[in-house]
Amino acid sequence: MSQISCNDNQGKLYIVSAPSGAGKTSLVAALLEADAGVEVSVSHTTRAARPGERDGVNYHFVSVETFEGIAEENGFLEHAKVFDNYYGTSQAWLEQRLLAGQDVILEIDWQGAQQVRKIMPDALSVFILPPSKAALRSRLEGRGQDSADIIDRRMSEAESESSHFDEYDYLIINDQFEVAKKELCAIFVANRLGSKRQATKNKEILVELLSS
Repeated sequence: MSQISCNDNQGKLYIVSAPSGAGKTSLVAALLEADAGVEVSVSHTTRAARPGERDGVNYHFVSVETFEGIAEENGFLEHAKVFDNYYGTSQAWLEQRLLAGQDVILEIDWQGAQQVRKIMPDALSVFILPPSKAALRSRLEGRGQDSADIIDRRMSEAESESSHFDEYDYLIINDQFEVAKKELCAIFVANRLGSKRQATKNKEILVELLSS
């Protein structure tokens, strides 16, 4: 009888990045509704909560002093300063969820992605872009959350951020939301069908099929 030995039952880490306004948050939220096998890492941030956001759900909202204290103790897998605010990912929480077999998404920028790849090179990454600059500006203005100056700043930053798309494994152009959602979901489904992960999940079936 053929022997099957596979320990690939650990969850997969995914990095999802996009310039502000590209629709990343909405696409990831749609993915979570459609796929119970994935969850988003709740980052720590020093920025103020936006309307409708809840502490511990959208972010862990902390003071600059608290954030810097965690960073000094090497408690973050990655952390970066974006638009004058700090963002960071708890390393202990992430490792716990992956070991439990859960797929986890990190919604981080390209700087954080570079940090994570050095520590976890097996992570898969997805970059999301808008279909045009005009569409991006329209989405930023439509949120009604930022002043004209901040929107101009985000537009300027978007060009620099978008230039890093080729550092990622997958690229999604978020023109039609439902199409982009299906493309994002497909990435997660396809990677779960890898032979090693399937061998672990279906070990009993394979043992029976390969028995003589």
